[in-house]
Amino acid sequence: MAIPSFTRLMRFVPREAAARPTSRVLIGEPEDQAVDVGAALYRKQDVWARVWSGSSVIQPGRVTESRILVDRVLSPLSRDEVGTVRCIGLNYFQHAREVNIEVPTVPTVFLKPADAIADPWPQPTPLPKVTQADDTGDYESELAIVIGQDCKNVDKEHAMDYVLGYTAANDVSSRGAQFAQTQWCFSKGFDGSCPIGPLIVSKTLVPDPSKLHVRGKLNDTVMQDCSLDDLIFSVPEIVSFLSQGTTLRAGTVILTGTPAGVGAGIKPNKVSIKHGDTFAVEILPHIGTLINDFENES
Repeated sequence: MAIPSFTRLMRFVPREAAARPTSRVLIGEPEDQAVDVGAALYRKQDVWARVWSGSSVIQPGRVTESRILVDRVLSPLSRDEVGTVRCIGLNYFQHAREVNIEVPTVPTVFLKPADAIADPWPQPTPLPKVTQADDTGDYESELAIVIGQDCKNVDKEHAMDYVLGYTAANDVSSRGAQFAQTQWCFSKGFDGSCPIGPLIVSKTLVPDPSKLHVRGKLNDTVMQDCSLDDLIFSVPEIVSFLSQGTTLRAGTVILTGTPAGVGAGIKPNKVSIKHGDTFAVEILPHIGTLINDFENES
């Protein structure tokens, strides 16, 4: 399967369909290629989209003449398309230092199930009861890789041939559950713990992801601020490593790790996410801002 050609695509509900019981979901590109879609919609600004003929960012078809207002964006890929989310832990030099762990020599890998995939604002992001119990909800701003075609046993030199593009992610964590175990899949895999978006940016628009810059803002306070040149393992290295002996299907989402500034690493008083908090993952240029409002799971 060939990698489709596009610059920035989003999966969205048009304004004309927003009030319907079963909202129509479209694939399209922002008409203004410079607009930060997530931030603009959060500020209630109009975002116009050019509709594509396909039903998925993996197979978007072609751009049409249809022009329509966006009501809200969804995760760029649906849960059914993603399968399992692959995650790399401790992949920033600064973050390894803040948690007092030696820099890894091979990538640290854990998984999130498909039910962890969640939409950007206005979809609320749940704080599970187990997270509420000890007040250890945490944020992790991350660049996410989206695989565009099946790959297995690829080398680093050819890994980028299989990348569709990039989006933003928040690896929402429950530190109490995480630190109680040596494996992280349980504590990292709660429903809705992996919001992604607001759109997917083609690798052709980001030829060198190390030039991107990520910021994480909790209620407008900057908590994380780092360039991706601080990554321990690069995007090609991550894709190659994860593909060894394992088929990465088209639609696979890979989280590349979080920079310093997570709530659990702040001294002297740790910071936790609470009901009513808003967290924004901003990755510039091109990707924009993934915004999520947190809400206690009832």
